[in-house]
Amino acid sequence: MTSSTTPTPAPTQAAAGAASGDATELDDFDGLTSRYQRELLAHCYRMSGSVHEAEDLVQETFLRAWKASASFQGRSSVRTWLYRIATNVCLTNLEGKPRRPLPAGLGTPDQLAGDALEQNHEITWLEPVPDAAIVVAERDSIRLAFVAALQHLPARQRAVLILRDVLRWSAAETAAALDTTPAAINSALQRAHAQMESRGLTEDTVSDELTADQQRLLEHYVDAFWRKDIATIVSLLRADAVWEMPPFTGWYVGADNIGALIGGQCPGGVNEMPMVRTTANGQPAFGLYMRQPDGSFEPFHLQVLELDGDRVRHVGAFFGVELFEKFGLPASLPAGYTPDPA
Repeated sequence: MTSSTTPTPAPTQAAAGAASGDATELDDFDGLTSRYQRELLAHCYRMSGSVHEAEDLVQETFLRAWKASASFQGRSSVRTWLYRIATNVCLTNLEGKPRRPLPAGLGTPDQLAGDALEQNHEITWLEPVPDAAIVVAERDSIRLAFVAALQHLPARQRAVLILRDVLRWSAAETAAALDTTPAAINSALQRAHAQMESRGLTEDTVSDELTADQQRLLEHYVDAFWRKDIATIVSLLRADAVWEMPPFTGWYVGADNIGALIGGQCPGGVNEMPMVRTTANGQPAFGLYMRQPDGSFEPFHLQVLELDGDRVRHVGAFFGVELFEKFGLPASLPAGYTPDPA
């Protein structure tokens, strides 16, 4: 039987190949999830500032993608399509929610060691993310300071900056993802850049690898905490170093001030604070444990370090036993444990 309708032109070989590849990719949804899980988690983490929320947002992204897979038309790559879904899932989730700060982002002045320590568990604090959970190829855009800076932006400006500056999407691609115009995207990006720069929160270049001197610095840092050698800890910090430790609201500036804080207000003594190394936000990190009466060591806080040459520029010390599990760190250390600085 012949048809009287005009036949549809056959797709070009390249278009047919792309469509076939996209269809195959969508047919293997387990493979799709495995392939894009870590980079989408990094994306959702940048948007939300929370690894816990990001995990839920990625699952919601895959659920929506699975439900919509039959209507996927191949106008973009599957990867771009997933990022569009993830971005809008994040924007919906962020509606009406407060931003996630670090203590220095609260707008309060820095404190002196010896001031009363105050906790605030009502604030939804920024959380660190394990490197093992995400793709950290773009280290600049996953480091703690940059993600903290993003939290100062309204959610849509945050999305625009990430899509344009991190993922390198065009204004037209970003506009399509956010259902707006390229002109509106360019305006939002300009405002986002201005706000980031006004706060001194620009994206810096971050080295992919630690130098030999920085490796030695970290070894001395671990050893100094184990011995509670305040003078050495101070010598390893930049003169204008910053120390933050949510959920405590205070933040501390200056190597000597930080040394006094550790010396006077940290409960651990000599040979009571071993550290186990990990990585977070593309930066060196350590789980610090505290000796217990039976000689064993229990989790105390997770330190994320930002280095500047052969000194420590910033320390984020995050309290919460659940972080140790999230980072794959031991739930406890046995009596007799001694730290390995390497």
